Formats: sequence, structure tokens, C-alpha cells
Amino acid sequence: MVDSKSITKLTLVLTVFLSSFLMMAQDNDAVTFEMKLSKPKLGLNERLRVDFVMNRDGDNFNPPDFSGFKVIMGPSQSISSSWINGVRSYSKSYSYTLSPTAKGKFTIKQATIVIGGETYKSLASEVEVTAAVDKPSDQMTADDVADENLHLVAEISKTDPFLNEAITVIYKLYVSPNISVSNYQPLDNPTYNNFWSQDIKVSALSAQNGTYKGKPYRYVILKRVVLYPQKSGKLDIEPLSLDVTVDVPTGRRDFFGQRMYAQTNKTVSAGNRTINVKPLPLANQPSNFNGAVGDFDFAVTTSKKSLNATESLQATVEVNGKGNLKLFKLPELELPSALEVYEPEFTEGVRTTLAGMQGKVSNQYTIVPSFRGKYPIAPLSFSFFNPITEKYTTLTSDEIVISVLEGPLSADSNSTTSTNSSKQSVIASKDQFNFIKLTPNLTSKSISYFFGSTSFYLWLLCPLLLIPLAIVFRKKRDAIAGDVAGNKIRKANKLARKYLSAAKKELGNKDSFYVALERALHNYLKAKLKIETSDFSKDKIVELLHKKEIETNTIQGFIALLENCEAARYSPFSDVQIQADYETASEVISQMDKQL
Repeated sequence: MVDSKSITKLTLVLTVFLSSFLMMAQDNDAVTFEMKLSKPKLGLNERLRVDFVMNRDGDNFNPPDFSGFKVIMGPSQSISSSWINGVRSYSKSYSYTLSPTAKGKFTIKQATIVIGGETYKSLASEVEVTAAVDKPSDQMTADDVADENLHLVAEISKTDPFLNEAITVIYKLYVSPNISVSNYQPLDNPTYNNFWSQDIKVSALSAQNGTYKGKPYRYVILKRVVLYPQKSGKLDIEPLSLDVTVDVPTGRRDFFGQRMYAQTNKTVSAGNRTINVKPLPLANQPSNFNGAVGDFDFAVTTSKKSLNATESLQATVEVNGKGNLKLFKLPELELPSALEVYEPEFTEGVRTTLAGMQGKVSNQYTIVPSFRGKYPIAPLSFSFFNPITEKYTTLTSDEIVISVLEGPLSADSNSTTSTNSSKQSVIASKDQFNFIKLTPNLTSKSISYFFGSTSFYLWLLCPLLLIPLAIVFRKKRDAIAGDVAGNKIRKANKLARKYLSAAKKELGNKDSFYVALERALHNYLKAKLKIETSDFSKDKIVELLHKKEIETNTIQGFIALLENCEAARYSPFSDVQIQADYETASEVISQMDKQL
């Protein structure tokens, strides 16, 4: 028997344990921002390293004035992030290398930073500077040399673009001749929220001569991307972070007289960049403006201007030039009702360079006249905003007359007056005979009995007829049960319909459809792989599916669907394209389910 005192002690122990656990959890979540010194005391000819370290990313870092010291190097920024047992560990630091200017005791004051909307301050620290020492102990370490001679820079072509105007971001890694780089690995790739983005492939890394802050450097271009801002105001371009392996000369030589190197790993970041996106002016904005920004030509052409009835011709609405060609909708062709027109076929020939998108987009209509006559195609207008001239331009096509030479005349070509006058209303007359009913609904006066009737014998034979039907049904069921591959296909198709049911309901609405489709694709992977794929990039999803031994074609189809979901936010998609993406999604999910 456990007495009440033992129960009380056990309850007290559990309470203390839980309290300690909760305090530890709170401590792990707490924001820390502190200053670390390489040494509290140094000689006048030595150097001091100061690190400001935080466990959360912050903005508006404000260092102290470092009174009594000269800043030799800094600030250099480093970031480290890792996942251990499902818990993320994050560290960011700003580092300075200082040289004392006089002997005495100096106070390195507080630094400030804004994290999560709140301002945090580091504690001040006191440093004593003595007379010069014979053997300075602060020779620059490999990390110090790497910090001073390695820089990752994001060069932006324009910091104040208009909405939907192209800007280019080029990421360059600058390396001083004092060090060498043997390897690098990306840590964090920017996602470019609120931008339409297109990577420009870097075929090969080629070192080039350049300058950084007035000093000679070698640099390589690691990444190039073209961005079209989709929102006005201040937008942040997320940093690119790299883990770089650096070889630093030590000043020593080996037995053969060769220079010796120390190897270290450094995390470098391009840092956050902010641009100010200007909205498109509302003054003088044409009523038919549809978001086109750039410099374009516009034309409406037909394959022929004369033909016979039931023959066909093609009418093309085309825009070519330089600008956001994939991010606006072409004007729709207006045709006379007497001409039968089919859904247009959209084509694009667009290439993306460092200057932005260039090429052409077009809608091709197939037109079939049914009657003889002349049919005008009204002029069509297209408006765009030129960011260079900062003015709107409207281009209008010429009127095109289609001549149908041979064919029947339409009812509209006859005299409507004579046609209408020939029609007379029919007035029923009492003197006229009514129509005679050929099939009257007459019933027999005699009484029929069920016993011995045809229905009686049919009901009697019905159980006997069900026996062969039951045998056939059983054989069919056994065949279906034995068809393992067929059952798997049917199960996969049923699963695809389940996840795509919401998207199917939105087939007529582009935005809602692609939102539902993207959610369906991520929910499918979440259900099958037990992970939150919405937090993954497309590259990580590809890597994950390869590990699951999914076929390459299936993976490419899945990623293409995700890219279409992203592009649909900014680009016009026809109903034909939406239907094709729905069918493709159903097929891709079915294929993946058979392979998982």
C-alpha cells in the first residue's frame, strides 16, 4: 500500500520536473543577442576580434562606435543553420577585427538589432590595452583571412523598377588573390516571393578579373535570375547563402619548400536586398490596358481575304517585342456573328535573357463562313506601358474585310419585309373538322386473371434465368480479384479522382483551379510520404521522389504541374490548357501511386 506521503512526494517531484522542462523549452525559444570578444586584454600591437551573435534572423543591425579602436576589417556576416532531431538550430553573426589606437581601458558599448519587431541590445564589455608585446598572439587565423578576402555579392540591375518591369540579379563570388576556393555548396536558395522569376543557366564557372571596394579580385558568376515584380512598394530579395571551402596560406613551408595552406569552411551570404517597385501611373491609362509592360509591336493578320463558304481561314493576333510577354492576356478578336469561329490556339516563341523576355506570343483563330457576302473584322487595339519613356502606347490594327465568293445567301440577305408580310396567324374555326384519333385509349370490359397469364409464366421462369447470370457474375468477380495489376490501376485512378475533386469543380475558374491543383499535389505527397512538402522547394521534391525510385518522366510531369500552378498566378491560361493540366495531373498521380 502506498501511503499519502509517498503520493505527495511523487507529485512534487513530477511538478518540479515538468516546470524545469517547460523552462528549458522556453529558454530554447528565447531570443539571444550577445557580444563575444577574442580576449579581454591585448597589447597595443595586437588585434581584437568582436563577434555579435544572435539565434534569430534580424534587421537594422547597429554596431557601436568602437571608441579607442580602428576597424581593420568588417563587418563580415556569417550564417549557420542545421536540423538536429527535428529541431532547427540557427546562428547569425556580424564580425569585426579591431586594432587599438592607444593604451588604457576602453568600453565597447552596446550594439542593437531588431528581431521580430523588437529591439535587442548586447551587453557592453571592457577591454584593457597594454603596451606592445614582443610576440603578438593575435596573428590572423584562417577564418579571419577568409572573412577579409571572400565576399558574395548580389548585383541588381535596377533598384526602382516599375511594376512588371524586368530586373536582373547576378550573384558573384569575389575571391582575393590571397586565398583560393576549392569547393562550395548552396545552403539557402532565394524563393523570390512577389516576383515572377526565370533562372538564366550558367553553363560553366569562369573566373574573371574585377575589383571589389577598389581592390583587385577574381570573381565567378554563380547564379543569374530575371525578376518581374508583381507587387508595388518595397519588396525584399532573399539572400543566397553558400558554404565555401577556403584554402588560406599560412606563411610556412614544407620540407620541399612548398607553401603550406590551412583549410577552413566559411558561410557567406549575399544579404537581403530591398527594391522599391513603382506602380504604373493611372493618368492616361487606356481602358483596354491589360498589364503589358515593355516595348511591343502589334498586328492582326489573316491567311486569306477571299474564300468560298465552308472553307476556312486563319486569323492571327500577334504581339512581339521585349517585355513581360508571358504575363498579360492578348486582346480577343471580334467577329461578325455570321462567321463561325473556333477556340484560338495560343503559341509563344519567347526566350529569356539578362535583358528580360524577348520574342512573340499569338492567338490563332480558325474561321469558317457559312454564307456568301462581305464580312468586316473590326480594328483591334492593344495598349502597353513603356518603362523607358514612362508613357502608355496604344496600337490599333486595320479593318480586314473577308469576302465569301460562293455559297448560300443568309436569311438576313432576303427582304425581311416581304418575309414577315407573308406570315399570317392561324385562327381556329369552329367549322373545321377536328383530327380523327388513330389510336384511341380504349379499355376492355372483360376481366383478365394473373394465373395462367404470360406474366405468371415469366415470373415462374425468372429464378431459373438468374442462375446462369449469377455464375457469370461470380466468374467476372473472381477474374477482377485475380487481376492484381488491373486492381492497382483502378485504385490509383480512384485516388487521383479523390485528390483532384476540388480542382475539377473549378475547371472554369483559372485562379481557383490552380490553387486547388497545387494543394492537391502537395496533399497527395503529404499523405503518401508523411511529410509537409509545402515547405519544400521543387529541387528537394525531385530529390525526395528520386529516393523513392519514381520514374524520371513521372517526376518531370509532377514538377511541370507545380510550375504551371506558379505561372498561372501571372500568366493567362486558356480553358484548353486548364483541361490538359487536369488530365495530366490525374495521369501523374495514378502513375506515382503505382510506383510508391
